[in-house]
Amino acid sequence: MVNIKKLTNFVALFLIYGSIRPSKNSIIVGKFTAYKVQLAQLKDGHHEQDFVIDTDFFKNMERTDIHKADVKVHLDLEKKHDVYDCTFHCQGVVEVACDRCLDPLEIEIDTTYHIIVKYGEEYNDESDDILVIPESNTYLNVAYMLYDTVVLCIPLRHVHPIGKCNRAMLTALSKHRSAGADGDEADDQADYADTVEVDPSVPGADD
Repeated sequence: MVNIKKLTNFVALFLIYGSIRPSKNSIIVGKFTAYKVQLAQLKDGHHEQDFVIDTDFFKNMERTDIHKADVKVHLDLEKKHDVYDCTFHCQGVVEVACDRCLDPLEIEIDTTYHIIVKYGEEYNDESDDILVIPESNTYLNVAYMLYDTVVLCIPLRHVHPIGKCNRAMLTALSKHRSAGADGDEADDQADYADTVEVDPSVPGADD
């Protein structure tokens, strides 16, 4: 299990992944009403809430490279004296295209995200561990928080383990790329598919 500290700041995400986080102004907020945590009405003590990060969630976030998703999120929340101690447990899978053969590639998500939320005069997320929200906010929408948490679990390079790529697709891609390459580069690309170990269970492996 991976423990991820708070990296919801856009600059931090940009440095790691580039410009991938959607602008809140470009997203229809109403599509994320299912990700509200009603804070103001909670009594002191332990509370739990469940969420689902699915394919539509990423479509609404305008992430077209994530083709499918099924991530279950369980929130354990402890309220004490207007301080909300939140721990999100995220488990499931997301599907992207393999950078090498373009076939679907499942990436396992198994991570925990912890944040303390409390009320203050104005919104402040400068701390890694504490989020301050205005006293006028009766709820906290955790959609962007969960988006950042899951995205940080996806590696920058999406590739199948050696031998698991679609060999037929590799061969086709290699021929296509070598057609526009010169010299040693063309030879390397043309020979690439032949150097990859074949897994008979993978579609196209015996072609």
